[in-house]
Amino acid sequence: MKAARLVLEYLKQNGVNHIFGIPAGSVNAFFDELTQMDDITPVVTKHEGAAGYMAAAYAKYTNHLSVAIACSGPGGTNLVTGAANAMREHLPVVFLTGAVPVSTIGLNASQELDAAPIFQPVTKYSVAVNDVKDVVAEITKAVEIALSGVPGPVHVALPIDVQHQQVPDATLPAPAKRSLITPEAETLARVADELIARDTGYILAGQGIRGAVDSVLELAETLGWPIVTTPQAKGYIPTDHPLLVGVYGFAGHEAASELVASGNARNVALIIGSSLGETATNNYNASITADRFTVQLDFDASVFNRKYEVDEALLGDITLSVPALVEAVKAKKQDSTTSLSVNKQAPSTGGDDYTTKNVLIALQEALPASTRYTIDIGEFMSYMINHHQVKESYTYEINVHFGAMGSGIGSAIGSKLAEPERPVVCITGDGCFFMHGMELLTAKEHNLPILFVIMNNARLGMVYHGHNLQFKRTHTSFEQEPVNISAMAAAMGIPSHRVTEMADFTPDKVNELLNHGGPAVLEVFLQDNSTPPMGDRVKFLSSFGK
Repeated sequence: MKAARLVLEYLKQNGVNHIFGIPAGSVNAFFDELTQMDDITPVVTKHEGAAGYMAAAYAKYTNHLSVAIACSGPGGTNLVTGAANAMREHLPVVFLTGAVPVSTIGLNASQELDAAPIFQPVTKYSVAVNDVKDVVAEITKAVEIALSGVPGPVHVALPIDVQHQQVPDATLPAPAKRSLITPEAETLARVADELIARDTGYILAGQGIRGAVDSVLELAETLGWPIVTTPQAKGYIPTDHPLLVGVYGFAGHEAASELVASGNARNVALIIGSSLGETATNNYNASITADRFTVQLDFDASVFNRKYEVDEALLGDITLSVPALVEAVKAKKQDSTTSLSVNKQAPSTGGDDYTTKNVLIALQEALPASTRYTIDIGEFMSYMINHHQVKESYTYEINVHFGAMGSGIGSAIGSKLAEPERPVVCITGDGCFFMHGMELLTAKEHNLPILFVIMNNARLGMVYHGHNLQFKRTHTSFEQEPVNISAMAAAMGIPSHRVTEMADFTPDKVNELLNHGGPAVLEVFLQDNSTPPMGDRVKFLSSFGK
């Protein structure tokens, strides 16, 4: 069996049925084999960067391994941002790149690049396999590493001549299986005792609660403690849950900030599934743990005591640790629940003025509750974090951690392929669209009914507002001549509607676009000079200019 075919067969055995990327000479053996493998669909993207975002979202919402592929040289370097994006979200993605023939390494061959060291900082494992005898061992090792411990991306480079070679004694190893990290019983018991003894506290929930939302809510209800989420975890807990106060961190809510700043009125900080990075902590605000007994639950030991000292660190998969903690607390606690008054953030309401806030609120009101929103990076994301109502768990997707512009576009496609029955809406901007907007064609080629809402303000809005707030001036290059993106969509044969005033925005038009049977564009042409809810971010950046 050819090395390329063996790699594909092993990936298929590990649940892979889509491969995202672009064919080229140095990966032609893989794509040739795919012509004979009906159970793996190549999703040919328009840019390798978008392929990485698609693979990451696909891994998240299928909960298994995903694959992105690119040629040697520029194709591989274009994948690096996607790998970093997946690394920040702990997603098991295999990044496959081609390489020049082994005999030409070091001879300045076309598109020659030693990609393995480039991928090392943004993956759990990166290797170039230059001998066909090592292919089985290395692809097996890479997949096992991607799935083990703290999941994450890996990178394997295969020279084109190695891809075509026959693997001697080719035998497919068994699929890789992830062993969950079990929390230590003694630590678990101590944590339960402390939570009960100290009586009052709050829960800070991060993206690590994915897969354990019901258990986190049960723990909060058992303790009677309020919950604040990080921006990254916004989509997991429905806004109307009585114990959810709001979002803390970048573009977060006043009620959440007031709760955290209330000092020892809440004498425990229970941090679940957050690495406590900049966007999650309102620029490393000391109030989160100040004068509080601090407990942190995570499956990544490196996050403990990184910036904030913790009194108890409970290492283990959140899907195991939180249910076990619920049972331990219930067994020790005298009352079944604690009655607690929670000062919730009031739901945002819209209006008739043509503003970013009002458009986004009206959009959600027109869409089904089960709609998943993939949020890109830009001025609009601060409005989505602050004002969007989470109606159902797992309906809100953003990677504000890494903050890659255009990632929301690829995420929408990966999400739709992972869960075809769920409505998907991408909220993006003109800046992001000009980076990865041609992936609308990818969605069209696969007949994916995704609504792409493009907030077109003819400028880099986040930068424009940030400079205005920080420096009281902006450079003229931040703005551009307005472009009719709806006309671009029409040129691609994609249905679109252009909104230039609130009267253009109707629920009927939104649903017509969402349900027509393929991708569609809703362009919102709007220059909103209101200050987005991002002031604390600007204060943080301003501190370096003093």
